[in-house]
Amino acid sequence: MSKNFLLAAALGVLSLTYNVAAYAEPATPSNNSVMLSAAQSPEIEAVKAKLSQTLGFNVASIKPSKMAGVVEVLTDQGLFYASADGNFLLHGKMYGLGENVSNLTEESLAQVRVEGMVKFSDAMIVYPAKNEKHVVTVFTDITCGYCRKMHEQIDDYNDKGITVRYLAYPRAGVKDRSGGYSQGFKDLRSIWCHEDAQSALTKAKSGSTVAARICDMPIEEEFDFGRQVGVTGTPAIILENGMMVPGYQDPSKLFMLLETSQQGG
Repeated sequence: MSKNFLLAAALGVLSLTYNVAAYAEPATPSNNSVMLSAAQSPEIEAVKAKLSQTLGFNVASIKPSKMAGVVEVLTDQGLFYASADGNFLLHGKMYGLGENVSNLTEESLAQVRVEGMVKFSDAMIVYPAKNEKHVVTVFTDITCGYCRKMHEQIDDYNDKGITVRYLAYPRAGVKDRSGGYSQGFKDLRSIWCHEDAQSALTKAKSGSTVAARICDMPIEEEFDFGRQVGVTGTPAIILENGMMVPGYQDPSKLFMLLETSQQGG
């Protein structure tokens, strides 16, 4: 049996298992975690300083990973792993190979998403279901074809008991090449600043011109938060347990995913 075949098979198992594990509740830390006691805080601060000075990272937190000798580093550029002394840095997914294969990176990010979304709860555009069974939070942009397709079916999502909450994610970025705000950012800001943001977003996703408005809405902060928790495109759907489903999901399929996620908890 060839090495290439074995590698492909292993990756296939990891991918399949992730699709199942992505809808389970995040696991609790194991006893193999690197213990970072209060007495080690100077070392932790030294790691933060090193990553900041060497790579320009803004480090939000450092905590134990489930791999001995490795810490989990949450930055403004995403989630990384580092040796406890900060001399080595890894970027990628960490899997746990216990009784079931689990995506430990996604589990960690799920917790960050759930906690981080709270600060934007008053700055979301929400389409509530009358008979609410589930709530999803979606990073969206008006220039995204699948975002438009999803929004065309907003009544179908609501009819299935799914409340849809939108966060802004200008796909082209916040700033343009000249250093000014991008048109995508300005359009989303105008929609979020509209006195009837629901209608403004619906019209914009139908192709209508966006009337310019300026107000104090955390569009840039929502975009930065999305990048931090692994959003690379839109729509990016965050389930109630914090797990992320990238890409469009039709109402029936999304409802099934949400039901599975709830049962897994």
